[in-house]
Amino acid sequence: MSRRLLRACGALAAGGALLLAGCSEDGGGKPAGGDGRDRKGGTSAPAPGTQAPSPTPTAVDLRLDPSRAPKTTADAERLALAVVAGPDSWGPDYVKRAPYLSAPGSWPVLDKDCTWEGGARPRTVLASVTAYSEIPAAGGKGPLRVAATVTVHRTESDADWELAETLEEALRCPDQRLRENERITGLMSLGTPYGVNGNATTADSVLERGDYHNDAFKQPQYYSWYQTRIGQVTLASVVKGAPGYTESVTNSDQVRANVLMQERIRKQWGAQS
Repeated sequence: MSRRLLRACGALAAGGALLLAGCSEDGGGKPAGGDGRDRKGGTSAPAPGTQAPSPTPTAVDLRLDPSRAPKTTADAERLALAVVAGPDSWGPDYVKRAPYLSAPGSWPVLDKDCTWEGGARPRTVLASVTAYSEIPAAGGKGPLRVAATVTVHRTESDADWELAETLEEALRCPDQRLRENERITGLMSLGTPYGVNGNATTADSVLERGDYHNDAFKQPQYYSWYQTRIGQVTLASVVKGAPGYTESVTNSDQVRANVLMQERIRKQWGAQS
C-alpha cells in the first residue's frame, strides 16, 4: 500500500474501528444516476439565523495552489471528471455499470420520510459527478456495487456544510430507503477532522456504516460510505455489500478509491508538496 493509503487506513482504524474494519493490504431507483444513496445529496445554503462552519486552515489545504482552484462550472466539471474513481481505481475485477456516469445536474435529496428522491442541485455546488462500478454476479456471489462521487463546491465553507449534513442525515434517518427494492438500516456516522484520530490526509472526513437490504438478497449485507474533504471538494466512495463478499475484502478497495481521488486532486490542483 502507498504511504497515503496506510495513513488513511490508520485513521479509520483509530477513529472508526466499529464502523469500518479490515482495512487490509491485500484486499483486493433512479435512471441514469443510480439510487440516491450511491451519489448522496449534499448541502444547501445555511438556514436563516445559522452560521456556516468555519473551516480551519490545515497543512492539507495549504499545500494546494489557490490560483488553480476551480471557479467556474466548466472548470469544476473538468476537475470532477478527471478525479472521480472509475473501476480501475477500485480493483482489477471491477467494471463499469450502465449507466456509468450520473446524469448532468442530478442531485438526490433525503426527504422527510427518509427516502432518497431527485432534487435540484444547490447553488453552492459548481459541479458533481458520480461514477458507478461493480463486480458482476459470478461463481455464486452476488453483484457487488460501488460508486464514487466528486463534488466541487463554491467555497470550503460550502463543502464543510455537506459533511455536516451527512452527519445530520444519519441521526435524522438511521433507516433510509434508496429505491423501491433497496434500503439501509441502523446507519451510524463518525466525523474525523484533520489531526484527529490519525487523520493526516484530508481536511475532514465522515464514515458511515449500516446494514444494506436488497429484495434480491436473502440476508442483509453491509453498507459503507466514506467521504473526505480537500479544500472546496468532497470525495465519496460507497460500497453496497453482496452475498459472497465480506467487509475485509472490500474495505481496502473503498479506501484505495478514495485515496486515489485525493492524490488526483492534489495533482490537478498543483499541490506544492
